[in-house]
Amino acid sequence: MPFYSLSQNAIHLPGLITDLGLILITASIAVIIFKKLKQPLVLGYLVAGFLAGNNFHFFPTVEKTHDVSIWAEIGVIFLLFSLGLEFSFKKLTKVGGTASITALTQIVCMVLLGYTVGQLMGWTNMDSLFLGVILSISSTTIILKAFEELGVKSQKFAGNVIGSLIVQDILAILMMVLLSTVAVSSQFSGSELIFAILKLIFFLILWFILGIFFIPSFLNKAKHLLTDEMLLIISIALCLLMVIFAASAGFSPGLGAFIMGSIIAETTESEHIEKLIKPVKDLFGAIFFVSVGMLINPQTLVTYYVPVIILTLVTIFGQSISSTIGSLLSGQPLKQSIQAGMSLSQIGEFSFIIATLGLSLKVTQDFLYPVVVAVSAITTFTTPYMIKFSTPFAAFVEDKLPKRWVKQIERYSAYTQAIKPTSLWKSYIFDYTRQVTINTVLAVAIILLSRFYLLPFTEELKLPFSSIITALVTLMFLLPFLWAISLKRINKEAVQSLIQERKYRGAIIIMFIARMLLSVFLIGFMLNKIISPFFGIIMFFLAIFVYITYTKQINQFYYRLEDHFLKNFKENGKESKPKIERQNLTPWDGHIASFVVPCDSVFSGHTIEDLKIRERFGINIAFIKRENKTVYIPSKTELIYPQDELHVIGTDLQVNEFKKYLENHLISTDNSDMEIVLWKLDIKNTSFVNKSIKDSLIREETNGIIVGVEHNGHRMLNPKSSYILHDSDVVWIVGDKNKIKSFIEE
Repeated sequence: MPFYSLSQNAIHLPGLITDLGLILITASIAVIIFKKLKQPLVLGYLVAGFLAGNNFHFFPTVEKTHDVSIWAEIGVIFLLFSLGLEFSFKKLTKVGGTASITALTQIVCMVLLGYTVGQLMGWTNMDSLFLGVILSISSTTIILKAFEELGVKSQKFAGNVIGSLIVQDILAILMMVLLSTVAVSSQFSGSELIFAILKLIFFLILWFILGIFFIPSFLNKAKHLLTDEMLLIISIALCLLMVIFAASAGFSPGLGAFIMGSIIAETTESEHIEKLIKPVKDLFGAIFFVSVGMLINPQTLVTYYVPVIILTLVTIFGQSISSTIGSLLSGQPLKQSIQAGMSLSQIGEFSFIIATLGLSLKVTQDFLYPVVVAVSAITTFTTPYMIKFSTPFAAFVEDKLPKRWVKQIERYSAYTQAIKPTSLWKSYIFDYTRQVTINTVLAVAIILLSRFYLLPFTEELKLPFSSIITALVTLMFLLPFLWAISLKRINKEAVQSLIQERKYRGAIIIMFIARMLLSVFLIGFMLNKIISPFFGIIMFFLAIFVYITYTKQINQFYYRLEDHFLKNFKENGKESKPKIERQNLTPWDGHIASFVVPCDSVFSGHTIEDLKIRERFGINIAFIKRENKTVYIPSKTELIYPQDELHVIGTDLQVNEFKKYLENHLISTDNSDMEIVLWKLDIKNTSFVNKSIKDSLIREETNGIIVGVEHNGHRMLNPKSSYILHDSDVVWIVGDKNKIKSFIEE
């Protein structure tokens, strides 16, 4: 049949499917090539996008870029959802001051530097502002991949870098929201910006509290019902539900995805969900990066080659220097500060997302996007080399700096890393702020829900005194949180000690009065939103009466809610375990590194005493994670099992020696020459007669399995090891052909 008749009968595919096929085919070829060249896959996706885009005409090109942009937006959602799964609010509390100071210093310096460079190049205020934010965020994906490929993930500076990236991720989300507000209002300060920040804080706290309260409980109770397929669908559904909530509240969809990911990260199913969601994230993430590459216009790059070169140098040197300064300020030694700074010298996925935000809001010019992509591509390529040469460069700087400077840095580092007791006053302030803020957010949320949903519902039903009914229902839900704001004791031990000191006594009394006034204000706010002033006064005194009469019941109800939340957040459905402050476990140059024992490691099945780990490598095992169990400070008789996660304390040199030994000393499992066969063995006139299968040692000698025995015409499948072999028996063995033949010949 001629091709013409085939083409006439061909079914027309929608452009979305053909474009998606073209994108994935191009991406597949590009990533294989880049994997072979040992380059980051992100670069492969960018090149694939460039080849599949409308700006490159030597290959088939994508027809409808609008359809691809929809796929790319889904990719952003899943990228941020996955980052949220890796993020976890608990991780943020554990990264400590080192990572926080490093990240804040880097971001502030780079935002100011980027904005200044943009202004010097004659760009608009909005282009310059977006540029500053774009240049301030390092790439989590690229750095972690480079650490893995270079084998430096176990070194101390790598832990500081990862902690800094966690802080950067949450700050990037915050800056995206603020940029959206600034772009819409065209203001850099003022009431709208302050309101946007307060609104963001309000929704972050509300979503986090409600998410931790409900989602872990739901997943724990439904755990025995959930298959992998169901868990994947539920996870994506929760992600998209939060995306809808975020968009309805006026935030970017990515914020909702990130928040839901961080909430699920606090559940017992977080690691399982992360594995299930990874293929989905990889697929849509690839489409997103390819869509970024499609926007690369060679003519634009030729026109703006000078800004590309300038911004590349600003990124590499600015990120390195600002991160190094931040790490030094946080108290890290000079060597580790330089290593951390040079590792953070690139921009990546968040920079693309922020640049996309500027384009979608139509507040940045078209040239900014391809310029940012070009800078990211170059700095992605240079990242492994910056990490590799950071150690010799740190040694060079340490050698060239005046000795008294180096000594001062060492003294400052030793002082800041010393464990200092937290003052009772700081502890009280922290607990006070947390309790008042959380309960105020919940109270305001209840009031707003009643005002905008419950009141219209009661009015629609045409109930008599609908506003009074709404106010009563709202008040009933509010009372536990009003009690927590006004009367619940805060850090009782700290207050009892501080009240004895005159300088704190007045402040504590004022702070207590402030709590009472805040609860009164919230009642007034609720009544003003729902009911008239006259009935409001009556309801106010009614609230006080109910409050006094049912104090005990209100207290008990609140504590049940609080206990449920803390159980989900702290215990996370797992066994109770002691708190480990990793940053305080390692003095001087020591740090904790983790290693997984391979299944074929020579360590498997031996005790710590037999392996002589401390004597041979100079390291100590702090604890061992084994499935759902953790062995803290293991004894010398503790056995090491395959897939154990060893958390060891040592210096970079000691840890590297241990890592090399663990990787290079494996039990040989090369069975490529083995031929597995089913072999028939006649027992007659052999030494096995009247012996049990176990005592005959047939299994051990042949390295095989006895799968059947024939006895007087009867056949037994998988006989017991206690079966006595008889002279007339025939045994069937599954094993290596060469070993069985050798055994029979003997």
